[in-house]
Amino acid sequence: MNRLSLTRPDDWHLHLRDGDVLATVLPDTARRFRRAIIMPNLKPPVTTVEAAVEYRDRILAALPEEADFEPLMTLYLTEGTTPGMIDAAKASGFVHGVKLYPAGATTNAASGVTDIRRCYPVFEAMQRVDLPLLIHGEVTDPDVDIFDREAVFIERHLEPLIRDFPELRVVLEHITTESAVQFIQDGPANVGSTITPQHLLYNRNALFAGGMRPHHFCLPILKRELHRKALLEAATSGHPRFFLGTDSAPHPRHAKESACGCAGIYSAHAAIELYAEAFAAADALDRLEGFASHFGPDFYKLPRNTDKLTLERSPWTVPEAVLFGHDPGVPLRAGETIAWQLA
Repeated sequence: MNRLSLTRPDDWHLHLRDGDVLATVLPDTARRFRRAIIMPNLKPPVTTVEAAVEYRDRILAALPEEADFEPLMTLYLTEGTTPGMIDAAKASGFVHGVKLYPAGATTNAASGVTDIRRCYPVFEAMQRVDLPLLIHGEVTDPDVDIFDREAVFIERHLEPLIRDFPELRVVLEHITTESAVQFIQDGPANVGSTITPQHLLYNRNALFAGGMRPHHFCLPILKRELHRKALLEAATSGHPRFFLGTDSAPHPRHAKESACGCAGIYSAHAAIELYAEAFAAADALDRLEGFASHFGPDFYKLPRNTDKLTLERSPWTVPEAVLFGHDPGVPLRAGETIAWQLA
């Protein structure tokens, strides 16, 4: 197959940042995706409906004139979030989820949750109004190995949460392990997950190929090959609770190539093309449309898109650098080829 047409996809996990960075990265996403779930971990975080509408307005103002793109907003969960704020979020019509970051788990997560049980009244309200909970599923305990933090989070926190709130829709975002795949497959219909392109294409060896590779550093971190294979099998299986979420995250080169480099991989410049490459390698291109275009809207109870996007098998070379605002950044596969491109 050298040409692939599919229902225009959506990105169910995206970082756009703000200001000049937002203006430079947004066109990459808008070219490929009709909608995207926008992460709220700005500085300061997007914790209220008022902040979400202001951020949404800035995104819409930054869109290229010809773009047909809808930002789906989220709120940042803190231990100060109240049930009344959840009611307001649901009533807004444009807030589509609440994001749980364990405190310190990733970029701009300092305001996150230290004790999940303190948020139980908020989860009760979310279950009542049917507003999804989006979870960065890692513990942050320094005594837990970084490669085990997702599995420990599932056992220690997610399993009790699902048991205590059996009707709460939950998205375990950017899963990375065989145990997470098994948890979703064995779990109830109200629990889904997103999978990133980097976790389908790379294992943890990519962090150390010929030296330290900071532009392959993300959280959750890349895992062993057996986990990558489990993720690829899940994504290409046609299971309706695995769907596309890039977790594309722009960081300038100087912030990645530093003594304490930022976690995050920028993939928006070639996101659907990279997924096509992963699915082609698994001889499963016929299942890309479900993963990329159908299962996410179904889980979020939104209509599927009706327009189409076409990919061609035609190798192209990714630029060595792109601009994030006024600073150069290094995109995934910089200086290398990608087998597919937009028609």
